[in-house]
Amino acid sequence: MRRIVMFTAILICSLVGSIAWGQASSAPATAAPASGQQSMPGMDMPAGHDMSNMKGMNMSGGDTDGENDASAHAMKSMEGHMDMGPHMKMTALRPAKPGDAARAQEIVEEAHKAADKYVDYHVALDEGFKIFHPEIPQKIYHFTSMRNAREAFFRFDADHPTSLLYEKHGEDYKLVGVMYTAPKRLTEDQLDARVPLSVAQWHEHVNFCRAPADKRAEMLSPHPQFGLRGSINTQEACDAAGGTFLPVVFNWMVHVYPFEKDPANIWSVERQHGDAD
Repeated sequence: MRRIVMFTAILICSLVGSIAWGQASSAPATAAPASGQQSMPGMDMPAGHDMSNMKGMNMSGGDTDGENDASAHAMKSMEGHMDMGPHMKMTALRPAKPGDAARAQEIVEEAHKAADKYVDYHVALDEGFKIFHPEIPQKIYHFTSMRNAREAFFRFDADHPTSLLYEKHGEDYKLVGVMYTAPKRLTEDQLDARVPLSVAQWHEHVNFCRAPADKRAEMLSPHPQFGLRGSINTQEACDAAGGTFLPVVFNWMVHVYPFEKDPANIWSVERQHGDAD
């Protein structure tokens, strides 16, 4: 466990200012990606940014090293992250509209069909899904497809989840669900058009104060100032502490557990929070 904590601390310490560009204005929803670009489900893609030479991948599809490190910190700090308070933003649960239940059921059926193909995790790997930090013990491992991530930036397709969610059992992986993503520029009305907000609640991680270099180990302490469990949650407080403030770290995310029978379990908010995405 000590080695895991040390490894995570190293990842956090290597978080660089490159993730700040994710806060820039993103291209309009109707714009097409330019050649050499790829959209970022974990972070909005600024127009004209060439991603062709980037490496690494985070669990929600972003592939800059800085975002990868932020994801690693998020993964470790968000276990049981229902307590994240001001660092978690969730869509409001809306009253049901006519057609919501039928549309949600259609999404579940499509998600189930898509997931069935990847019950054997080797198939996912063969088709380009990559495991986010397989060397770090996790409750849920995210296998992410950059192709699906790019598509999700512009449109929703339940047949193409951004990530597949697996539990690890020994050397094997058991598929339990899928994750869809959407760019942070979307309004709740636009998210509702993807998945009814009377059924599901999307979430994103917000108010992240990145610690200065000499205080990054503090992000792993029981009562940190910095990070996604930190007491700092405003630009002013972060500036005063010498940190770097990111209003939104990643984009919108929602988990679906299509193998469950009860809708409450299929769209369980508690379970997806426990899965530490």
